[in-house]
Amino acid sequence: MNHRPRLIALVILAAATLAAALPAQIPARFFDTAGAPQGRVRLTIFYPSVGTLRALMALKEQGLIPVSNLEIVGVRHQKEKTDYAESEKFVREKKLDWIKFHTVTADLGPDSIYKRNAASTELDKIFSLSSGVIFFGGPDIVPALYGEKTGLLTVIEDPWRHYLELTAIFHLLGGLQDPAFKGYLEKRPDFPVLGICLGMQSLNVGTGGTLIQDIWTDVYKLRTVEDAVALGPSGWHSNPYRKIAVLDKALLPYMLHPIQFAETSKCVAAFGFKPSDRPYVMSAHHQAAGRIGKGFKVAATSVDGKVVEAIEHEKYPHVIGLQFHPEFPMLWESDPKYKIAPQDKDLFGCRTYLEAHPPSFEFHKKLWAWFCGSLR
Repeated sequence: MNHRPRLIALVILAAATLAAALPAQIPARFFDTAGAPQGRVRLTIFYPSVGTLRALMALKEQGLIPVSNLEIVGVRHQKEKTDYAESEKFVREKKLDWIKFHTVTADLGPDSIYKRNAASTELDKIFSLSSGVIFFGGPDIVPALYGEKTGLLTVIEDPWRHYLELTAIFHLLGGLQDPAFKGYLEKRPDFPVLGICLGMQSLNVGTGGTLIQDIWTDVYKLRTVEDAVALGPSGWHSNPYRKIAVLDKALLPYMLHPIQFAETSKCVAAFGFKPSDRPYVMSAHHQAAGRIGKGFKVAATSVDGKVVEAIEHEKYPHVIGLQFHPEFPMLWESDPKYKIAPQDKDLFGCRTYLEAHPPSFEFHKKLWAWFCGSLR
């Protein structure tokens, strides 16, 4: 008896059942067919890693992004190092139908990012169909992209990510690289742009600024980790003990430290804080803004005044860069998990720490409320 037709039928039935059970594939070129975000607030983010998506979800859960009709579109270049298939898998498994993706394929490089290039038309469309943009944290920028040689402590990991994000910023804001270039915000000046950590550095470099390639060696002239420890927490922008007490799993992997506002910054004028307020923030970086890019001014610094902690645009009211991380999910956790130094006896939770150092928690709430308000 020939069982082959029955076997084939079973295989076809099994394949159909499996296909029905799997989530639909997420289109990787959302803006090719997208229309205006009618009835939605469409936030475009660069670097849509799983960690970034988790952070945005945590902000929503905490009520810090109070936007019920939010749609997020993650933009990345196809040659970036990050495995964004994991992000798409995460979105499918969590059934997050309000998160989309768009992959840029245009050929970019150091000689083309600060002018009209193969990505220009695509970027214009992305901006015109978005309510605002966030640039998130990440690795060191290639120093040649801001006209400098590469320091021994600079680590180049993902050039294509920088090519895309720097050209996007130049297309948004223009820069010193070509003073005659008119950025997208010339015709839409209220468009919100937020840069976080690397994102702030990219806002600065993309508009013609430079970076300090290593804070401890270039700013504080230190040679060893032990020298950095002796400097004290006011000079720490990451936790130096993580380099020498590697077996202590309770050490905070980042750094909580106070910042000070410039008297005319949005933090004072728009958020309602006093110039004397010193909110604590979470940071994790070894580089910092050097020469400030076109259109920006310093909005906040470290308490000793040596490291730029925030920049804001003088012409466009909703463009700001933050050297710290106001999006980390661990900021909202109260469980006592962390300590800063190996000799510390008591553990703390980050939210408890912020609430114990006013106006730190209030600062984070007002920051996100301001940005979400500008999105609307």
